[in-house]
Amino acid sequence: MYSARDQVENEEWLAEIEAAADRLDLSADARSYAVDMFLSSVPESDRSKGPAMAASLYAGALVASEGRSQTEVAEAAGVSRLSIQQRWKDVLESAGLQPPSW
Repeated sequence: MYSARDQVENEEWLAEIEAAADRLDLSADARSYAVDMFLSSVPESDRSKGPAMAASLYAGALVASEGRSQTEVAEAAGVSRLSIQQRWKDVLESAGLQPPSW
């Protein structure tokens, strides 16, 4: 779980989630899932936060049944598709969810 301090310290990244979600036309549910997953496992390194944010956004869209391709999310978030591919399953697992087996 995360604290209010986590939200304040990562305000910039939460704004990035919202901006990318706007570009992807995601619902409030998908955004909420993405924020929760991101804040629950924020990496220490600033360099890793962008890919973690994008992976959380991709996973949030999946959980909300609003799946977007990794390429679409990567373009909206300004990261590589490979960054999402390498992280999204871990994001789901750390949230206590089982990633799909496809």
